[in-house]
Amino acid sequence: MLGLNKKDTSLLIIVGILTMLAPFILNPFPEGSAMAQFNAGYPDLMQRFVIFGIFAIGFNILFGLTGYLSFGHAAFLGVGSYSAVWMFKLLSYNIIPAIALSVVVAGVFSLLIGFVSLRRSGIYFSILTLAFAQMSFALAYSVLSNPKFNLTNGETGLQVYADDPQILQGANSPDLPHLFGLPMRATYTLDVGAWSFDFNAGYYLCAVIMMVVFYLAIRIFRSPFGMMLRAVKSNQQRMNYTGLNSKPYTLAAFVISGMYAGLAGGLMAAMDPLAGAERMQWTASGEVVLMTILGGTGTLIGPVLGAGFIKYFENIFSKINDNVLHSWFAFLPDGLEDAVVFLIHPFIGKGWHLTLGILFMLVVIYLPGGLVEGGQRLLNRLKRKKSKSDDATSGKTEPAE
Repeated sequence: MLGLNKKDTSLLIIVGILTMLAPFILNPFPEGSAMAQFNAGYPDLMQRFVIFGIFAIGFNILFGLTGYLSFGHAAFLGVGSYSAVWMFKLLSYNIIPAIALSVVVAGVFSLLIGFVSLRRSGIYFSILTLAFAQMSFALAYSVLSNPKFNLTNGETGLQVYADDPQILQGANSPDLPHLFGLPMRATYTLDVGAWSFDFNAGYYLCAVIMMVVFYLAIRIFRSPFGMMLRAVKSNQQRMNYTGLNSKPYTLAAFVISGMYAGLAGGLMAAMDPLAGAERMQWTASGEVVLMTILGGTGTLIGPVLGAGFIKYFENIFSKINDNVLHSWFAFLPDGLEDAVVFLIHPFIGKGWHLTLGILFMLVVIYLPGGLVEGGQRLLNRLKRKKSKSDDATSGKTEPAE
């Protein structure tokens, strides 16, 4: 199917089913219940899951296949966002031209940075990409916000104003990002008993795009080009000794990865027409590194799992406060309740980074292959138990010789 083997086809179908049914899967608890705090099926968070999944998939093409660790991919994310918002300002709120421009501009920008950065490898490459990203952040935050040629609007962020040209904006077109008239914020709510499920147009657009780029990533991983990138990661020096020039391959991987990041940035602007310099900070680059390592470097589904894991903690655990904790442990005696809340308090709210850091350390120590390795171990254990039970059953039914 679509040029994929049976295993990859099954993976693509499973990811597609999980993505399409996300509004149901991510809302397991009834509205108004104490556990509803952990529901993640609202549009804004689901959009972040798939957008950062795209970002991490692209980063994994570079880091997972070639071993080149970039600390500057947030620059392409920010460039994609700025490009999309400028397209909204100049043409219209239709997201197709905005997303297309974000991918193209991010590709050209990554070509320039990659051409310079890939002259070095290892930690020197990582530092170079970090330096370029910080330079881009500084430019967007201050230099390019000069009133004479205001391209980024500085710390306020670039957004669409009523006096912008928008030369292709029709009189009856929505005043928000849309797909040929379908607003990205359009949401249909389905109430089933105590449960409420939101089906958002913007989420499903991002989900379809993620499925397309996930399919492209599979084809890249299984292609001769992907094999060459693996050879670079395995032993680039030996590859060069055979007469093969690895630089075009690594540069192509860098540009493809940057275009994925630009696409993610464009989708972020399409969901919320605002672009700020904070998207280009080094923390955003570090976040995608964590997503990839946490999910499983070099695996296909790992970066998506890592992106969902981190964004879930960022949006769900950061909202838990002392009042929520007191409601959970109200059944305890007053003194014990206060003690439990006091012990948990540093790990929730603004301290969610501490919880994430502890979980990240546990994964790195006990699951070096990330969440994918954890899933594989669980499946292998279940298979062994099943085989043992089958052997026991067959031993009881077969007569002795």
